[in-house]
Amino acid sequence: MKRKDEVFTEEKIKTLLEASSEEAKSVINDEDKFERLVQRIENKLKLIPCIGKYVSDIACMVSLVRSYIKKEYTDIPIGTIISIISTLIYIISPIDLIPDYIPVVGYIDDIAILSWVLKSINSDVEEYKKWRTDNNKQIIDEI
Repeated sequence: MKRKDEVFTEEKIKTLLEASSEEAKSVINDEDKFERLVQRIENKLKLIPCIGKYVSDIACMVSLVRSYIKKEYTDIPIGTIISIISTLIYIISPIDLIPDYIPVVGYIDDIAILSWVLKSINSDVEEYKKWRTDNNKQIIDEI
């Protein structure tokens, strides 16, 4: 059996995210499509008990993309926005590296990808949080 770090290499994660990048690009230009994605994420999070510690991170990512789509906050690389949306798409996808119907184990890939993306976009997320604070906007901790 492969170890977790052998399955979830940076290259593998990038490949998995690239698979949904075209769909992510279409979401950027369609606020309604993004809100439908958010609704699906909310529903999915209710089913994933082990993702609890990431809920506020996901909420911040959703808020960041929402601000970008509404053109309130655009000082961010487009690659970061695409990575966030691709991650959200991956999480809701019923077909992924480890099928979600396998109790607990089925969410390991979702958590691995989410964790990797959060680490890779951390400085952009921190800048966004600073912008929200500087502009007297509430920090979002719920979706």
